[in-house]
Amino acid sequence: MAEEESTEAIRPELPIGRVKKIMKLDNDINKVNSEALFLVTCSAELFLRFLAEKSAEITTERKRKIVKLEHIRIAVKKHQPTSDFLLDSLPMPSSEPSDRPATDQKHPRPVSEKPVPAGTRRIDHFFHKPANEAPILIDNDES
Repeated sequence: MAEEESTEAIRPELPIGRVKKIMKLDNDINKVNSEALFLVTCSAELFLRFLAEKSAEITTERKRKIVKLEHIRIAVKKHQPTSDFLLDSLPMPSSEPSDRPATDQKHPRPVSEKPVPAGTRRIDHFFHKPANEAPILIDNDES
């Protein structure tokens, strides 16, 4: 045999169920094939690894130990294909000095005030609980 198949299974580190939920946020997607889900999960992992490596390079160039938003923004700006789709989604850097943590902020800043195209939602909506959702009450009394 010219090529031997490796028996080692590739297991993505990202939770596949979460990736599937994010994919299904798109109204055009009804069902997700398991092979497509696997490929999208692996692609997301590779992209995040790439972004983390480039951001870490910027951080070390600036002689810092902690990767901050400004380092990620610089890494995204330097890579044109990534900049084309991701730069508008990243939050703008704060006007206060970045060496001090913001302690009086109760809610994170909005990602962007830029309107989204009709029929789409921002990914940050997936991670926020709706404000109008009432808590579930459980009655444990067995009378």
